[in-house]
Formats: sequence, structure tokens, C-alpha cells
Amino acid sequence: MQKILVVGYGSIGKRHVKNLLKFPNISVIICTKQKFKSNKRKKFFRSIEECLNEKPTIAFITNESSYHVKTAIKLAKSNLHLFIEKPLSNSTSGTLKLKKLIDKKKLITQLGCNLRFYPAFKKIKELVDNEIIGKPISVQVETGSYLPDWHPYEDYRNGYAAKKELGGGILLTAIHEIDYLYWIFGKISDVLSITGKFSNLKINTDDLSVSLIKFKNNVIGEIHLDYFQRPFYKSCKIRCVSGIVYWNSDSNSIKIYNSNLKKWFTKKINKNYKLTSKQANLMYMDEIKYFLNCVKNNKKTFNNFDHGLDVLKIALAIRTASSSKKTISVKY
Repeated sequence: MQKILVVGYGSIGKRHVKNLLKFPNISVIICTKQKFKSNKRKKFFRSIEECLNEKPTIAFITNESSYHVKTAIKLAKSNLHLFIEKPLSNSTSGTLKLKKLIDKKKLITQLGCNLRFYPAFKKIKELVDNEIIGKPISVQVETGSYLPDWHPYEDYRNGYAAKKELGGGILLTAIHEIDYLYWIFGKISDVLSITGKFSNLKINTDDLSVSLIKFKNNVIGEIHLDYFQRPFYKSCKIRCVSGIVYWNSDSNSIKIYNSNLKKWFTKKINKNYKLTSKQANLMYMDEIKYFLNCVKNNKKTFNNFDHGLDVLKIALAIRTASSSKKTISVKY
């Protein structure tokens, strides 16, 4: 039986535990201050030290973002392979120490950016990589949803997403958009942004981020992130030399406009596989399967610690650009 440690038992921690237990050869050790009854395949402890006594070989770090790196350092010292939920952290503090440990101990790492496993974004990356309608020139992405609707069973003001000190705020919480743009288009060189608190939500962190970015390959991007839009909405529009690639969360398809043929085409995605449906759990299952397979085969993941650190540095540069009211060059 393979033992996997999960540190943090909030909504994403519970999702990962539930999904991990779908594998018959896995038992889960959970570190949480909450009180739950243990059973044969799911044991609860209040400290990491108690958890490590159970001899896990892999850890899923799903506690508040501001504790990710500190937790990862402690677990890396015990030779655990690391799955770290996004974002990597809310600062770069401790990341150099963690990187040295990961490299020294040759640990397999992965950031929990599930949109990389969503069929629409996998297809969009394929279309861009193969230049189906020519080289990309610009990209426009948006995500918006009303924070109090995220977890109706709890007061949104008490969640980490509402608290700056825990790594909350729309910029870091919705870092998925920055991550998949980095995945598709590569490193970002320069950013300009307005990021801050603009709505009447009772939080102490940013609820809106609007950014203009330039990639090292000269693609220009626009990113809109917010905590107050209703209903939930995501979109991605890529303008290329010979047309457009477009997707939004209301659709189960990718639309492609070929300017040479002056015609729209549709690439259909699984009709039941919407981000707001139960089927969306498949992408979380796929990312777990992928990570466990990489650990088993000692293979580097395509979204490892180094990539997660790059994406964090982009987000922090966006925040700096907003506070300084200047265009900032991203330093990797």
C-alpha cells in the first residue's frame, strides 16, 4: 500500500483525498487541526511530525498558500516527492532553499494547475504549437466569478482567498490563467497592470487585476481576473496571422476562424465536460495520475517547481507593476 501525505484539509485538500482514495493501492495520511475519525485507508494527525512517522513517500501540499514553501522544505528534508497546490507561494521567500533541496535529493515535483489537464486548453495548446492558423500575435484571457459563491457552506470572509496574509487575492488565487499562458506561449518579459481592491467585498486583498503583458516571443497578452463577476465566466481568444482561436466556459467547443478561407470551424469537446459540471473532476484525476506516473518512472513533470516559481515571479511582477504604476520587467 502506497502512503501519501496530504497537508491541509480545506476544499482542495478534500478533493485530492477523495480522488487519491479511488486508487485501491493508496492510503492517505492527513495533517489537519480539524478533528476527524481515522480508518484503515485514511488517517488523521495534527502535526507533520506525527504524519512522517507513518513513512509516506509522496506529499500533497494543500494548506494556505503562504505556508506552502515552509511546508515543502520540511517534507523535502524527509525525501518526499512534492505535489504543491497553486500558487507556489505568496512571495519568493524560501524558494531558493527549497530548490536546492529538490535538486540535491532529486525529488519529483508538480504544481497543482489543473487547467493544463482540461481538454479545451490541451487542444488550444496543440493548435498554437502546430500554428494551424499561423503564428500567434496576441491573446486575451478572462476569468471572473463571485467569491461568496465559491463555498456557499462557509463565510467567504474566513477563507484564505479573502486574506492577503494567507496568500489570497484574485491575482494569486486565479493564477491558473497566468500558468496556462506561460505553458502555451512561454516566458513573459514585461508587465503593466492595475491590480487592487475595487468591489464592496469584505476582504483585505485584491479583487480585480487587469494586466497587459509581453511575452519573450513578442506575443502581446491581456489578462482580466476578478472576484465579483456573476455568473462564472472564463474565456480565451488568440489572434493569429491567419485567423482566431476562441473558447469560453459557456461552450463545449473551440471556435477557429480561418481568414484565408473566410470561414469558422468548430472543434468539439466532450459535451458533458464543462468546468462547472461534476465531470470537471476528471482533470483533477488526470493530474494526479500523471504525477503518480512521473514519480513511479522517476520522470520530470511538465509543470515542476521551476515552472511554478517562474509563474509566481510573473504574478509578483504584476503586483509590483500595479503599485509602482510602471511597466516592470520580469526577473527569473
